[in-house]
Amino acid sequence: MAAALGGLGLLHGRVRLAAAAAATCSLGRPGRRAPVRGGAAVALPSAGRSYGSEAKEEEELRVRYLDDEHKGIVVLGLNRSHAKNALNKNLLKMMSKAVDALKSDKKVRTVIFRSEVPGIFCAGADLKERAKMHSSEVSSFVSKARATINEMANLPVPTIAAIDGAALGGGLELALACDIRVAASSAKMGLVETKLAIIPGAGGTQRLPRTIGVSLAKELIFSARIVDGKEAKSIGLISHVVEQNEAGDAAYRRALALAREFLPQGPVAMRVAKLAINQGMEVDLVTGLAIEEACYAQTIPTKDRIEGLLAFKEKRPPRYKGE
Repeated sequence: MAAALGGLGLLHGRVRLAAAAAATCSLGRPGRRAPVRGGAAVALPSAGRSYGSEAKEEEELRVRYLDDEHKGIVVLGLNRSHAKNALNKNLLKMMSKAVDALKSDKKVRTVIFRSEVPGIFCAGADLKERAKMHSSEVSSFVSKARATINEMANLPVPTIAAIDGAALGGGLELALACDIRVAASSAKMGLVETKLAIIPGAGGTQRLPRTIGVSLAKELIFSARIVDGKEAKSIGLISHVVEQNEAGDAAYRRALALAREFLPQGPVAMRVAKLAINQGMEVDLVTGLAIEEACYAQTIPTKDRIEGLLAFKEKRPPRYKGE
């Protein structure tokens, strides 16, 4: 039974059945692994395996599987310094391939999205590339960006956005797709698309209201306002704000420390908990409780649960295998 949790496909089906049953009873209410040695919290990332068919002097996306005390943490580093990490066709392609590999790798426990370019997280869509596109290509590009960011949001493991610089437009939409956001106090964030007479098209109009509330989200989008890390924390846009350091990676270091807090927990439980929360937030409470019940049932027969109970009895740290 636990083996069927590989991609959580069976559980997704049971969650849908639970939601349907609850709705009926509620009075009609609606990878391959590429290890890279090192990865200490105090070290800046080194180049790891990158995804993409084009060989470039500068890898636009760096993928690092950390080791030692950080084993299980994967860092995706945006690295288009010449374009302020703006999202172009190639970068989206590389991100999609990386995410596709990660979602089926059971050894992955947490994913951190960060920038390897000082002072910037992601400036949004690459407008220089877009200016060269035919009008018919623009719609396809935006659809690809939306789909890629959705794939990130649906990764079965916890995801953390480490915002050490500006996250504007599509950059903030990318961060909003992560489970948790950490930012330096000096970082700048905003959905600024209305300045260009367009609207956020990669999930911003949906995820921002769900994060900070409808009225405030409308205010920020209508005004194209940019907020710093401290204001972002005060309105609930980010979970943690830290003072920037000389290396310019304070948010990344905080994200790494947070990810380490997740590592000791049961891997299957973490994946199922994320599914229960994500699915439950989109339905009424009765349906949500049914989803939780279906998800909880999937943790009972796992070897992880047996190990957890045994470790508790023997007063030792558990040794989970993700089964």
